[in-house]
Amino acid sequence: MNSLAEIEAAIMQLSEGEIRDLSNWLQEYINHSWDKQIEADAKSGRLDRLIQRAKADIDANQVKPLDEVLNNP
Repeated sequence: MNSLAEIEAAIMQLSEGEIRDLSNWLQEYINHSWDKQIEADAKSGRLDRLIQRAKADIDANQVKPLDEVLNNP
């Protein structure tokens, strides 16, 4: 399989359970890729400005509890 169309066609041949397994695998793959990107960004210093800003906001008491943020869309 060399193209997205071929992959899509193959996926359409899978059973519901196999599709669910594939979905779980794909999500784990995406999560791992994201973790690697965050790690690389942290090592390169790309996140330093954001970290310093977050620390300054915490020091200035300009933050909300996470549960308050998540429960108020």
